[in-house]
Amino acid sequence: MTVYFIGAGPGAADLITLRGLRRLESSPVCLYAGSLVPRELLASCPADARLVDTASLTLDEIVAELADAHDQGLDVARLHSGDPSVFSAVAEQMRRLDTLGVPYEVVPGVPAFAAAAASLGRELTVPGVGQTIILTRTSARATPMPEGEDLTTLAASGATMVLHLAVQRIDAVVAGLLPSYGPDCPVAVVARASRADEVILRGTLADIAGQVHEAGIRRTAVIVVGRVLSATQFPDSHLYSAERARPCAGS
Repeated sequence: MTVYFIGAGPGAADLITLRGLRRLESSPVCLYAGSLVPRELLASCPADARLVDTASLTLDEIVAELADAHDQGLDVARLHSGDPSVFSAVAEQMRRLDTLGVPYEVVPGVPAFAAAAASLGRELTVPGVGQTIILTRTSARATPMPEGEDLTTLAASGATMVLHLAVQRIDAVVAGLLPSYGPDCPVAVVARASRADEVILRGTLADIAGQVHEAGIRRTAVIVVGRVLSATQFPDSHLYSAERARPCAGS
């Protein structure tokens, strides 16, 4: 058997990959985060599949479910929101499965920051404006951030920054970023990206906190900070430049 860690995407049910959907359709056991994974996806599970909502389970209880399926020779679709490579808590599950000798495979998904950029209609790597993206979070109500990864240190780069799991601390986020980015730096907050109830707030570091409080956004949101959000005057990418050498047709 195999445990498939599947990125279910940012919220819209049709943003799961074809590979992820096929794994889901063929797995007799499905573990999913009920508060984050769209329930429409569960309709793709086999009719007699065992469905387990992990929202209230501990890590030990989740691993026990995976180990039990392994003992029965049953494949497991382990659905995670977004993409398993970013803030998914997959690493500790894989570590436990390695110890138990349970095989697994990771199926990538559409991450929340990509869905947010799509909703904003923005590329996050704009020539001459920003070519680096920092994906990070804050440490409140979560494991502490490693040394050197505090907001003030990261902000010194001036790179485009995307914060997950941080909207509840929007005031502290703004305070940490203001010295490096300045009050006029563009900011967007996208809550429930790609879903029918998506909310988009656009502003600057000077006013975004007030907008977040007024809108009552407390969770399931990403904060995007950087000049790429408002850039209009920038050089064309070298990728399609007429000056770029290209192979001759047929070569």
